[in-house]
Amino acid sequence: RCLVPITVCLGIMPLLSECMFLCGPGWFFVSTELKNWSDSRQYCRDRGADLVIINTEEKQVSLFISSLVSERVWIGLSDTENEGSMKWVDNSPLNQGFWAEGEPNNNEVKNEDCIELIPSYPTLNNWNDRSCSEKKKGICEK
Repeated sequence: RCLVPITVCLGIMPLLSECMFLCGPGWFFVSTELKNWSDSRQYCRDRGADLVIINTEEKQVSLFISSLVSERVWIGLSDTENEGSMKWVDNSPLNQGFWAEGEPNNNEVKNEDCIELIPSYPTLNNWNDRSCSEKKKGICEK
C-alpha cells in the first residue's frame, strides 16, 4: 500500500500500523498522541522511525507540512546537550534553519531547547524553540 516515497499516515486510519511498519525509508507519519519532545521521539523510535530531520530547503518545502498538520508539531532538532548548539536526532549539526522571526530566542523563563514547526507560518520561516516538556504531536520519518 506504499505507493509514493513521501506520505502521511494519520492515526485515524485503520491501517496505520501497517503503513508505519511496511513502508520503507523516506516515509513520514504524524503521531496522534500529545507528548513531550523525548516521549514523541520514543513514539517514533518504537515504530522504526525517528523525529523528522529537515536539513535542506528542498526537504522543508517538499514535505508540504503545512498541508499535513494543522497544529504545532515536534521535529527532530534540539539543543538539550549544549545550549546554543542545535543538533538533529542523528547527532548531525544544524547547518540551515527555517526559523520564525526572532527565533530561536531560548526564552529564559521556559528554557526552550526543543524545536517545533508551526504550520500556519510561512514555509521557510516556521521553526520555533519551545520547552521540551510541552506536549505536542510529532512528525516521524522512517
